[in-house]
Amino acid sequence: MFSIIGIVVVFGAVIGGFLMEKGKLLVLVQPAELVIIGGAALGTLLIANPLPLVIKVLKSALAILSGSRYTKDFYLESLKMLNDIFQFARKSGMAKLEEDIENPDKSPVFSKYPKLIKDHHVLYFVCDTLRTAVAGVVAPHDLDALVEADIEIHHAGAMATVKALSTVSDAMPGLGIVAAVLGIVITMGALGGPPEAIGEHVAAALVGTFLGILISYGLISPVAANIEKTLDAEAQYYQTLRAGLMAFSKGMAPSIAVEFARRAVPHDLRPTFKDMEAATKGGGAKAA
Repeated sequence: MFSIIGIVVVFGAVIGGFLMEKGKLLVLVQPAELVIIGGAALGTLLIANPLPLVIKVLKSALAILSGSRYTKDFYLESLKMLNDIFQFARKSGMAKLEEDIENPDKSPVFSKYPKLIKDHHVLYFVCDTLRTAVAGVVAPHDLDALVEADIEIHHAGAMATVKALSTVSDAMPGLGIVAAVLGIVITMGALGGPPEAIGEHVAAALVGTFLGILISYGLISPVAANIEKTLDAEAQYYQTLRAGLMAFSKGMAPSIAVEFARRAVPHDLRPTFKDMEAATKGGGAKAA
């Protein structure tokens, strides 16, 4: 929502200021300039990146309109899921937990959290880590290093979308200049004609430069920055899961392991100890 508001503010301020200076709005409507700049920008994206990444970039750009899912409630639900998994393992045994890990879609524990397990990477991250811990062939500190590497690799792969958008953003001012130069070429061909026609061609050429700079610094670059912040929030979320999973793999009580995870949540999103106690219905301090 705030992304939409920001886009409206950027373009509203630019257009509003132009109208306040008695500018004619129709002068800014130059379809040919948009075709040149937009088409060249899309071509730049296609040249620099494989098709799967291009699709991922488009999906990531659209996803900012819905806002970040990493809210306090989302963290609280994730902590509740960890608590249920750990409590289940403690009561039913690690062998029973292994059955649920192998078939999480049929697991009564995982099925209580459809919003979380629909993200396959979150599901695989939790299940693969627990599977390795249950096997007991990897020391806790080695498992921790393995999980940390998994988070870093996933984050680095996801950041490719930001780099791709940043490349397009850097190219946009130059593409605006290309559109302006083409407009000047057309203007030179119209010399000797009516002054009004020459003025229109010059205006169209300048609009090309204007659009290139505006779209670069007012739209694409902020979108890339927004995606980067979302990916950083995602990495922090996985660090939260890691803290809880590693604590449990070291043999700590479920409530203590969940507390390790809770302390890894950013301060502005962290549920309070009482929130966790209420959410887990007698967990937290009582279980500890």
